[in-house]
Amino acid sequence: MTDGTTEAEPLSEPLTEPTQPPAALAPAPRDRRVLRAVARWTAAVAVFAAVGTATAYGITGMARTDVPGLATESDGRWDYPELTRPPLPSGSPGPFADGNTAGAHYADLRALVLPAPAGAREDKALRGADGWLATKDYLAEYEVEEDREALRQKLVDTGLRHIAARGWTTPDGTRTRIYLLQFDTAQTVDTKIASDAVAFAWPTYSLRGSHDAVYDEKFPEAASVAGIARTAYAEPKPYGAEQVRQAYLSAGDVYAVIVQSRKGGVPAVPFQQTVVLQSQLLR
Repeated sequence: MTDGTTEAEPLSEPLTEPTQPPAALAPAPRDRRVLRAVARWTAAVAVFAAVGTATAYGITGMARTDVPGLATESDGRWDYPELTRPPLPSGSPGPFADGNTAGAHYADLRALVLPAPAGAREDKALRGADGWLATKDYLAEYEVEEDREALRQKLVDTGLRHIAARGWTTPDGTRTRIYLLQFDTAQTVDTKIASDAVAFAWPTYSLRGSHDAVYDEKFPEAASVAGIARTAYAEPKPYGAEQVRQAYLSAGDVYAVIVQSRKGGVPAVPFQQTVVLQSQLLR
């Protein structure tokens, strides 16, 4: 799909080049969570070409052979619509263009949230007012009150501009929530937001419904998107009422939080697919 003025050119180069393994980060003093192993931050390597024009630039849903482990016709992949990044204002660079030192996304952030797949029931409440979600509604994802307050203050201190979000439930009962938080610069995201939230082998702040979370070793490294730093976690067995999977993306001045939950377990394939497609939209 395009904006009607310029034909979008799809990103068709397969995701086959492996990335380097994440580097270990030093643990920081904290509560019981610090006793676990240190997380590894994923270094993004240029394995996926971003091709576009000055007004609109498109991406495709990945072919099934593009990502290791996602190669069969019955792999459980969701049917997302064809994706196209929204148009940039005239004369504005892309977030990773030379000279865009702030890593700014000049396109409408609300149009950069991944759309729901076919057959899903959308959670209209996550659209917020005029497409912008209130900070308190984002913070409701987190389990511990002191974490919510700490995050609220951090978002104030770091100059959060706004939050765009979308959520849906697929027929198998998987609930998806995607939050895009935009700040003034990429440096703010990298040094003040992402480094704090995913500094360990599990998320710093616990999500509702997730009694535990460990670094997702099975997320294909070849599915990295150039310029996007990704960290993913999965709730290990035994689950509580449901399993929770979560991923965090640093994409220029945007910090993305992707959460999926489902009774009995969240399938890995649609979770990986969702994370990669959202990464591509932010590229």
